[in-house]
Amino acid sequence: MDNVLLIDFGSTYTKVTAVDINSERILGTARACTTSKTDINEGLNNALADLEGNIGKIEYNSKFACSSAAGGLKMVVIGIVPELTVEAAKLTALSAGAKVIGVYSYELTDDEANEIANLKPDIVLLTGGTDGGNKNIILHNAEILASIESDFPVVVAGNKSVASKVAEILKSAGKEVRVCQNVMPEFNKLNIEPARQTIRDIFLQRIIRAKGLTKVQNIIEGILMPTPSAVLKAVQILSTGYGTEKGLGDLMAIDVGGATTDVYSISDGLPSRSGVIIKGLPEPFAKRTVEGDLGVRYSADFIVEEAGVKMVCQASGLTLEEVQSYLNKIRSNPGILPNDDNKIGMLDLGLAKIVVKEAVKRHTGVIETSYTPMGKIFIQKGKDLTGIRKVIGTGGPVINSLYPGEIMKGVLFDEREPEILRPINADFFIDRKYILSAMGLLSEKYPEIAVRIMKRELEMV
Repeated sequence: MDNVLLIDFGSTYTKVTAVDINSERILGTARACTTSKTDINEGLNNALADLEGNIGKIEYNSKFACSSAAGGLKMVVIGIVPELTVEAAKLTALSAGAKVIGVYSYELTDDEANEIANLKPDIVLLTGGTDGGNKNIILHNAEILASIESDFPVVVAGNKSVASKVAEILKSAGKEVRVCQNVMPEFNKLNIEPARQTIRDIFLQRIIRAKGLTKVQNIIEGILMPTPSAVLKAVQILSTGYGTEKGLGDLMAIDVGGATTDVYSISDGLPSRSGVIIKGLPEPFAKRTVEGDLGVRYSADFIVEEAGVKMVCQASGLTLEEVQSYLNKIRSNPGILPNDDNKIGMLDLGLAKIVVKEAVKRHTGVIETSYTPMGKIFIQKGKDLTGIRKVIGTGGPVINSLYPGEIMKGVLFDEREPEILRPINADFFIDRKYILSAMGLLSEKYPEIAVRIMKRELEMV
């Protein structure tokens, strides 16, 4: 048999998936708590022991891994105009599987330099200016970055006319520098892929050392990508298909976690009706957004404050006193499992409903009505996702819920917010076995098999 082991070093759990390539089936899955603060091998060995207890001891021809352990891939992005190069830089970082912890526009100040130093990013993405356009701001920002003593690599993806000079400034200060093509070479034109690939290369060569993952390199073929990048790869190939294996067409995926919620859309997002004008940067076909303030555990208090406790009571079916009581339990122990107390599961359900609705709202485009001397016109910003017919749910609060379909309804169009271009009607699928990141890894070598496994394993609800 040709067996492949797929490993996801998550921030909370290390998950393993064994696949038989010849029969194109999943042999088993298992997980254990990630032990990145001590020896990451411990959590991996615990997960493998659990897997072996389920399927027996087998040999693997290949072993691949992704990781979001130790905070994932943390990035700062810098550009000029917020709606243009800054937005292009942010889209690039998110598509590379990063967690964007700082966004800066125009000329950096000394105070902002101190902020960046305190943030301790894994990578800084420096952009600015179309090719042949503004040179001064990116040069100024290079000087400011060079003055920061923190040891972070810099990806330069701005105006090609001064890219080499920018690199010289940073290198003279001892910074590791990678120069790639401009993320926005022309006005309103995106060029994400070169910078995304450069970020991934740095992740492979440098970040895995910083995260303590070199300890497992001797047993795997490589940490291929950040976990969110693996999930994006999975949903993209599931949408488009590969070779002779057809995909499912345009789709969305929602990954609800304890700390963050990721939303993925695989669609061009063009207007679904005629006479609509698009405003802003063109949207990437494969788009990811991550909401760091929308996790059902670590952001529970924020969610209650923003949505209102009455809404949480309505969504969860709990009384006001029960919501307050179980919020206290979550504060003292964010890792408490729903099966330890059913009321915790009910609170998770209510919070997840709110999280999905809000995260999809932030991800989705909007349509606005504008009145001109020529009459009424419609302006679209972001993606029109009204035509999406398939949505995948993953993440613990979704796949462990007794009512995942109720959570996923938050994706759909809401007549109370008609300007938000959400899917009007869609089928819901649940990643019950937690395999999306594994299938993203598998697709690097066996893309058609990965598509077939996902089409078979994702559970419709």
